[in-house]
Amino acid sequence: MKLKLFLLIGLLTFGSLINAQEIKKNFIEVTGVAEMEVEPDEIIFNVGIKGDNKNQLADNEKLLFETLKNNGVKNEDIKFKSMNQNIYSKPKFFTKNFQFKVSKKTEMGNLFESLNQKWVSNINIAEIKNTKIADFRKTVKINALKAAKEKADYLLESISKKVGTPLEITEIEDYTSDMIVPMAYRSKVANVQMEAADTNVDYSFDNIENIKLKYSIKTKYEIL
Repeated sequence: MKLKLFLLIGLLTFGSLINAQEIKKNFIEVTGVAEMEVEPDEIIFNVGIKGDNKNQLADNEKLLFETLKNNGVKNEDIKFKSMNQNIYSKPKFFTKNFQFKVSKKTEMGNLFESLNQKWVSNINIAEIKNTKIADFRKTVKINALKAAKEKADYLLESISKKVGTPLEITEIEDYTSDMIVPMAYRSKVANVQMEAADTNVDYSFDNIENIKLKYSIKTKYEIL
């Protein structure tokens, strides 16, 4: 009885070894890369206002909201960020910082000319965006995977082999610039309240760099 049991265990072990060997398959590992440039359709600006006292600051805040509203910026697209009281400086002054969002429908020239006021302390870009960026990311990743498959196809075809089942797919995010502010554009708007009325700087969306997306997909395919 013990001999039969040992034989049975031996057969099961041998069968497991055969299965383990069958799992080990020849494979090819390749990486596919895809890129895309996307035009921004939203810009988020930081804007700071100042006043000699709290009452004046409150009045200037109302002026800011009126100015933005008159240039097509909705109240829900304006967000309060911070408030500072420089009571130890001479003269004393108070500041408030906001963010506001503009779209391609916004007349940028009129907007910046309207904000060229003494009570505006600073304006700069916080972020450039595209409202459909998630869809574009998916497209680039799919194209990267297709590129990997195409690469595996022609490499194996050169040695008379074929691509089999994908064994592993790994996403690698190489670079995405949708959160990056172009330095050239930022420098132009850093002190817009001092220069907008005196220069012909183009503040339109055409003057902003495209958002750049690049993704890599690393894959392993079975070799047939």
